[in-house]
Amino acid sequence: MRARWALAILLSSAVLIAAPLLGSSLGGPRGDFLLWQLRVPRVLMGVLVGGTLSLSGAVFQLVLENPLATPDTVGTTAGATLGALVALVLGGFTPLSGFPVIAPAAFAGALAVSLLVGAVASSGRARINDVLLAGVAAALGASALATGLEYWAGMNAVFAASRWSLGHLPQMGYRGVVLVAPAALASWAVLLASWRALRALTLGQELAHSQGVDVPRLRTWLLGTASLAVAACVAWCGPIAFVGLVVPHLVRLSLGRTVRVLLLGSLLMGASFLVACDTLARLALPGRELPVGVLTAALGAPTLLWLVLGQRRA
Repeated sequence: MRARWALAILLSSAVLIAAPLLGSSLGGPRGDFLLWQLRVPRVLMGVLVGGTLSLSGAVFQLVLENPLATPDTVGTTAGATLGALVALVLGGFTPLSGFPVIAPAAFAGALAVSLLVGAVASSGRARINDVLLAGVAAALGASALATGLEYWAGMNAVFAASRWSLGHLPQMGYRGVVLVAPAALASWAVLLASWRALRALTLGQELAHSQGVDVPRLRTWLLGTASLAVAACVAWCGPIAFVGLVVPHLVRLSLGRTVRVLLLGSLLMGASFLVACDTLARLALPGRELPVGVLTAALGAPTLLWLVLGQRRA
């Protein structure tokens, strides 16, 4: 186990160090600007977003006792997309006190949908499957409203929304990192600190109750914390698919299935996985650049299929 962790830390560190150095030459003043104002902030954003999506995905799978559960399941991404589209139609790139309106609008949409599903989870009458169904219904409803809004909106707004919905990490300077970091780091602290309660929950609700765990409250608290952190990431970078779903499964296969290992491993591997995908997207087409969300979806879909088939054979 220690050897596996050492290898995972070594590989992740190598990815994070090499990512900003790969590509065009970094010599001279232009190279310094390229490195410190474009690539390093991009890597830092990848660490924050990748770690948050993966850690949140692992928590959702544990809390909802479903290996396919992610923040997307409760409609966080769909709500953010709807909020961003509303902002784009109304002029979302118009700064409000120097800040683009699209980011807080996406955050508000994600928060609204997450709170709706969180209310179902905290009602005390909903089963786990009811919460998942409520999340699917909220996601479908938000997606339907977004589709209707796209039909009504002008071509420029639809085009901008389509580009945003592909997911991206490019940054100029550190403003985005500064804005996303508080929500991401706070969620990391809360979710990692809850590993004992999550471990008790995985052993059964009755045992968790006997150990003093308020299960409905725990679910609401963790789902809310993870959803808010994901909403902040989606609001700034757009939806990035499959990271929160696939990485926890890879951690189970490579590092182990205990709750503490799953949470720490998802945080570590999620950060390096998204940075590696973003670097590949940046270098894949000379002179052009793929949105990282396209690449994670292209890699995530067959990986998920492989995981599902592998579990069935097992």
